[in-house]
Amino acid sequence: MRTRTFHFHAVASAVLVAAVPVAAWGLIGPLDEPGAPSEVSRAVEPPHFAEGLETTPGAVCLVLAVISGAVLVRASRRGTFERRWWPVLLPLVAAGLIAGVVGRVVTAATIGANIGAGLSMSVGVPAILLLLIVAPVVRLSQRRARR
Repeated sequence: MRTRTFHFHAVASAVLVAAVPVAAWGLIGPLDEPGAPSEVSRAVEPPHFAEGLETTPGAVCLVLAVISGAVLVRASRRGTFERRWWPVLLPLVAAGLIAGVVGRVVTAATIGANIGAGLSMSVGVPAILLLLIVAPVVRLSQRRARR
């Protein structure tokens, strides 16, 4: 039973980490400046969705993230999800949130230079890398402390 619970919480954690960047990207919506298609440029092309369905992946992932987060919080309060995993999980969720925001800024159509893309990349990417380093370091330090 304990193994099944562990796997359930691992899946909920993975869904939370994977859903947050898509939810952020999708729910922010297009940040395009108005202008003729010949006048605007993009730093990176966004994924193409059918007209009117662009926010659907964001909404679906928001629901998945909320459900996964609620499952993990409830399990943590009941004592079936070990609280020592939160310092590992939260930096990954924060990195995903930043990645979703940076992704939306970088894919914005602008007239002229996209200064926001450069700024978000120069601040967002190091923050993401730092958070991705923090999570395993915290886990390793927890392992060493238990010995």
